[in-house]
Amino acid sequence: MSPRLKSIVGGSTGNLVEWYDWYAYAAFTLYFAPHFFPAGDRTAQLLSAAVVFAVGFVMRPIGAWMMGIYADRRGRKAGLTLSVTLMCAGSLLIAVTPGYETIGVFAPALLVLARLMQGLSVGGEYGASATYLSEMAGKKHRGFFSSFQYVTLIAGQLVALAVLLVLQSVMSEAALDAWGWRIPFAIGGVLAIAVFYIRRGLAETESFANRTAEKSSFLALLTRHPRETITVMLLTAGGTLAFYAYSIYMQKFLVNTSGFSRETASRISAATLFGFMCLQPAVGALSDRVGRKPLMVSFGVLGVLATYPIFVTLESVRDPLMAGLLVMGALVIVSGYSAISGVVKAEMFPAHIRALGVALPYAIANTIFGGTAELVALKFKDAGWERGFYWYVTAMIGVSLIVYLRMRDTRDHSRIVED
Repeated sequence: MSPRLKSIVGGSTGNLVEWYDWYAYAAFTLYFAPHFFPAGDRTAQLLSAAVVFAVGFVMRPIGAWMMGIYADRRGRKAGLTLSVTLMCAGSLLIAVTPGYETIGVFAPALLVLARLMQGLSVGGEYGASATYLSEMAGKKHRGFFSSFQYVTLIAGQLVALAVLLVLQSVMSEAALDAWGWRIPFAIGGVLAIAVFYIRRGLAETESFANRTAEKSSFLALLTRHPRETITVMLLTAGGTLAFYAYSIYMQKFLVNTSGFSRETASRISAATLFGFMCLQPAVGALSDRVGRKPLMVSFGVLGVLATYPIFVTLESVRDPLMAGLLVMGALVIVSGYSAISGVVKAEMFPAHIRALGVALPYAIANTIFGGTAELVALKFKDAGWERGFYWYVTAMIGVSLIVYLRMRDTRDHSRIVED
């Protein structure tokens, strides 16, 4: 294996483990929530666990700021290593923390601490991994190799789901409730330790080695690269909202609106996410041939035209195959954004501030639009105007489309090539 390919595989594998650890929390909430919060109403326990999950989400922009600067100043490899260290610590802490009945309020306090570390980790991971993969890949295949960031992001989610299904099949419900829920977090911690050693052996990128002496900072990002910063936020807004609407929220939509059973909705979501994951490298490779801009514009145009009809049709679909085809069609459209979003952002910034420039504006837009997608959708439904959410997604994709039409094609105007 060539050093470049080894580095790309190492960076991608770590990204998978990070996202597995992140999604394991959501996948096993039903089992661990009673252990960390006082006995009582299950809904109250789940809400408490959800609040802790949200705290981790809020930490992502802070992690993007801190870890982005760290990766710009100390190196991409150093940033990736620190990121997986925080994730490892957070997962192992959840795995070994005693329950509320044993240590009282220290149990939820330690859960919050663990989630804070994981939030910082994931916030920094996006910028560091997108920057590393984009810089390490050669000019001719930069879109293809950088697309593996989303491949491993989705793979982490699918692995967490697979671990849940395996444990449910081999363990009794009582055992899973009592102690089995600790297994996935222990697995995540052990895998993160392995990734730590893999990442310590990665090669540093030439772009980082050849960077200027200028310092990466929040002030420098706002004052010297305001156009690029705003562009990243706006091009992310529609893309991340569409991704969360078509993937994370879709499973609940298929149950609450379409009327499918939870098991059927889970199978549809798993199958379409797997197809979406496999599609990313093909779209990334296509961007190396035709450019990044045509693909992002295609996502914008098709997203504006098709989002409302897809959701409206899904309201009344009763055939799982037809529902899966519609969801897959939506994810094919969003692939025009997801497969190349990391490399597009990386190609916009000079090396000395690239990790911060990729991570922070993305994290802010992701928290505002992606992190709230499910809440906004449910608010519209609760208000009796569920289709308002469809228009909201359409409008935000439209905002991003305007940005895609106005921006230069980063493949042909890449700051990475200038490095």
